[in-house]
Amino acid sequence: MSDEPQLIGGGPAGTGGRPGAGDGDHDTPHRADGLPAGKPAKGRKNRPQRTGWRRLLPTWRMVLGGLLLIVLLVAGGLVTGYLLVDIPPANKAAIAQSNVFLYSDGSQLAREGKVNRESVQLSQVPKRTQHAVLAAEDRDFYSESAINPEAMVRAAWNTVTGKGKQSGSTITQQYVKNYYLDQEQTVTRKVKEFFIAIKLDREVSKDKILEGYLNTSYFGRNAYGIQAAAQAYYGKDIGELDTAQSAYLATLLNAPSAYDIVAHPQNKGRAVARWNYVLDGMVKKGWLDRAERQKMTFPTPSDAKVASGMSGQRGYLVEAVEDYLTSNGIIDEQTLARGGYRITTTIDQKKQDAFTEAVRDRLMSKLSPDRKVDTYVRAGGASIDPKSGKVVALYGGIDYTKQFVNNATRRDYQVGSTFKPFVFTSAVRYGSTTQDGQTITADTLYNGDNKREVVGSGGPTGYAPANEDDVDYGDIDVTTATDNSVNSVYAQMAEDVGPARVKETAIDLGVPKNTPDLHASPSIALGPATASVLDMTEAYATLANHGKHGNYSLVAKVTKDGAQIKLPDREERQAVPRGAADATTSILQSVVDGGTGTAAQAAERPAAGKTGTAEEDKAAWFAGYTPDLATVVAVMGQDSNTGVQKSLYGATGLERINGGGYPAEIWAQYTAGALDGRPPADFDLRLEDGADSPDDSQNNPQPPDSPPTVPTTPPTDAPQDPSPPTTPTDNPPDLPTSDPTADPPTDLPTGGPSTEPGPGDPDGDPGDPGGDPGGPGGPVNG
Repeated sequence: MSDEPQLIGGGPAGTGGRPGAGDGDHDTPHRADGLPAGKPAKGRKNRPQRTGWRRLLPTWRMVLGGLLLIVLLVAGGLVTGYLLVDIPPANKAAIAQSNVFLYSDGSQLAREGKVNRESVQLSQVPKRTQHAVLAAEDRDFYSESAINPEAMVRAAWNTVTGKGKQSGSTITQQYVKNYYLDQEQTVTRKVKEFFIAIKLDREVSKDKILEGYLNTSYFGRNAYGIQAAAQAYYGKDIGELDTAQSAYLATLLNAPSAYDIVAHPQNKGRAVARWNYVLDGMVKKGWLDRAERQKMTFPTPSDAKVASGMSGQRGYLVEAVEDYLTSNGIIDEQTLARGGYRITTTIDQKKQDAFTEAVRDRLMSKLSPDRKVDTYVRAGGASIDPKSGKVVALYGGIDYTKQFVNNATRRDYQVGSTFKPFVFTSAVRYGSTTQDGQTITADTLYNGDNKREVVGSGGPTGYAPANEDDVDYGDIDVTTATDNSVNSVYAQMAEDVGPARVKETAIDLGVPKNTPDLHASPSIALGPATASVLDMTEAYATLANHGKHGNYSLVAKVTKDGAQIKLPDREERQAVPRGAADATTSILQSVVDGGTGTAAQAAERPAAGKTGTAEEDKAAWFAGYTPDLATVVAVMGQDSNTGVQKSLYGATGLERINGGGYPAEIWAQYTAGALDGRPPADFDLRLEDGADSPDDSQNNPQPPDSPPTVPTTPPTDAPQDPSPPTTPTDNPPDLPTSDPTADPPTDLPTGGPSTEPGPGDPDGDPGDPGGDPGGPGGPVNG
């Protein structure tokens, strides 16, 4: 074999090469098919080599491969995004809501919260309103998927070509943006919106998505959600809107500020055009009859209202209602603070306005900026329907934004002689007797001399409260002592009944048992306790209701997202016998007819009441009632800068303010206005023997030689302290009582200065407050 290399398919003759392939073709390489390299095979054509710029273009194979790769990447990205992006919790702004407070008639009292939002269930939104929104924003919502690529492309094209910025988002996408994400225009947010919308559409019903959209969309005028919008533009609840009004609210979704024709009258043409677009869409979808559509006129919205805030009485009312809800365990404080509650109060707007007007007319109009003491003056009041226990009016102060402490609910001013009726009620309730065994009734005689020392079962107690102006009344009956608010008589009566029993009766009537300075000692009669105006109103309402007591109520109904919150049932019980309550009403009628409360007669209705003045004239009270209404008014003194309680001597230019003055006048004007249109009602009293009606009671002091029914003890020999009384800084010590359940005292003082803080006044007449000798002065009850 030759060592010469052989070419495939060629070689010398006889070795398998082609015959005659020698000389000229000897060095040409051949392919496996025997053809010279570079020549096309049989049936094939040479592909022309691309030259120049053509070499830069991709081949069709490259394009196809690239497109396939893109599709695979997009599909992979979609799958990955769907798996990785979860439905997040709602953003804080989306779930933040206001608490809406309503008067008893359903009209709005106040809205608390920065975000004006009130969520509703879809079932509360009329179909006409739902259809209007769908016609405006997404007519195929119920039949389409969460994403509408065609709409997205169309919106992008319109935006690019100058036809206006358009939204290609479906309602589902808009809801996702409102509820789960923020409003920033970023690619990341849009990507999240895309995937969450797809996932939400698979996991949540269309109805729920539409409900969420309606509750989270912004309609302008700081109104978030369809319910808030209905109130903001038409002053109505969503269920009260007609089709034309619904279409206008749907119009606002596109551009709230642009379509508010009240704020921007020049845009009315655009707004009307958009409104027509919505209605025409409803007709096209079969949601609205064409003939009905033709009859509609554009529903011009009401003027925009400035946010109500908490000014005036609103803040006081909201505060009292919230305290009622939390203190009664209806809603805890943190849950209430999250908002979303619709709270219908028991407050009657007519009566509330009457109370505000009465305080302004009878008191605030008398104040002068030139008198410093007038800057201390403030007032509080409360009014309760005795039969239902509903608080129908509450006056907290001149303005919540100026005086934020609620004068109707604060518990830091002595109630004075408004407490005295509870002593008499307790006496009748328990059939108590005087020290010599006489049953206590309206006709029972007591020694009413000034600073007569209180006598207990073991002898003198050392406590000798002064009467106002240091008046000696001699022997007078209980009715007269009540008319003139004689301290010496009522301190002795409290000892006769038993201070512990008096305290128990006050609590049963409605005074909270934890009231500061509510101590079981003889001084309890003169009102050192600091119950609130509202507390005292509840107790007097029990007397007006013939002794039946049920806790007051400030809330009639509470709902959240359409669901009703359960309120506690009102349990009414006979707190004190009817005879005891009615006997007290009888002697309190006498106070109005001829005692310290005659100013209350201006109400021109049968009325019962009691005046009271706190120590050093720091507060003056009138507590009274008709058969239909129990109301308490207090005028208080406080330095707004320091918060220190101040005396009201010289306020409004008068020497002093007492319960029979401004408080009784305010009470009368308010009562007349609150009950205007209702015929006057007489008290239906069932009096026991000895409890005469006011017409039969003795209204004049008895002559000095009238036989007393209680031993008269000589006044203390201790020197009198001429200095003015001072505010007690410590709780007064409890003195021995005549409570039959207590052991007889063994160490009673026999004379000398008393250590009992001594409330010293009778109510109503001007004069200097008295005090217990040697001790600090107590409430001046006038």
